[in-house]
Amino acid sequence: MKQFIRAAGGAVLGLVALACGDGGFTPDPGVRTEDAEAVDLENLRILVSGQAAVFPEAVGREASATSLAGVALSVEEPLRVAVNDASATFATGAVSEDGTFRITDVPVRDIHQGLAVGLAHEGLVRSTTLIYDTAFTGTRPRTDIIDARAWALPVAFVDQLGAAVGEPRLRGLTGDQASTLAAAGFVLGRVVDLQGRPVSGARVALDRAELAERILYPSEDLASVNPAGTASHGLFLYVHSASSLESFQLSVEGADTYVPRNVDAGPGLGVVLTVYPGRYAP
Repeated sequence: MKQFIRAAGGAVLGLVALACGDGGFTPDPGVRTEDAEAVDLENLRILVSGQAAVFPEAVGREASATSLAGVALSVEEPLRVAVNDASATFATGAVSEDGTFRITDVPVRDIHQGLAVGLAHEGLVRSTTLIYDTAFTGTRPRTDIIDARAWALPVAFVDQLGAAVGEPRLRGLTGDQASTLAAAGFVLGRVVDLQGRPVSGARVALDRAELAERILYPSEDLASVNPAGTASHGLFLYVHSASSLESFQLSVEGADTYVPRNVDAGPGLGVVLTVYPGRYAP
């Protein structure tokens, strides 16, 4: 398993370490690091901090969580999680009373494609929110990651998305291996503009044409899905096959300002990401 991951990640990273000249540093693209500190490149351990919250469209819905205080979280690599690698988790912690989290000394030397914050708790679908993508840098983090967002996905909300997809379609996309979206595994993404506002009418494209039918767009009221494009909330959904790892790059059609993103999907896992133009999160 580790040999497979090295092969998948080596091409992305190129095993490059970027040095900092004269003691200064440039914040890593792709994350909010304006006030972060540089890290020791010989001992790649970083701080990961931010806020955990219920996914906006799930707030107020039946059985949605209102407080995440005490919920277990992990700093992990989605690629490794998707293949059940025992070394997928780099550090663990819990959400504070005010919804924040702060995890120090996270070892990142061995990441291949990205870093995410995973949430697991009763009433929530196992999810992992991407907070760092090597697509922006070609290498591992070299500054702390601050102001990160980790999104919680209540079971009731994911069940609603699954109902929008429909059991027949879910069974068809999973070879009859899963009848629910949570069991199949999925990617829930949002396309935003430079100001962080959701983009309506956007379409995402994958670098693997055979997976294109798995991309769907929830309607405005989340009651149905279609293949046309995002509604005003900017959401898109990728339905996993419920079997082995599916890795691909995801881009926005007709918009070359959006850097193609690395995505790794696996069964029973909800991957959450925000797709934005440029190299820095809005």
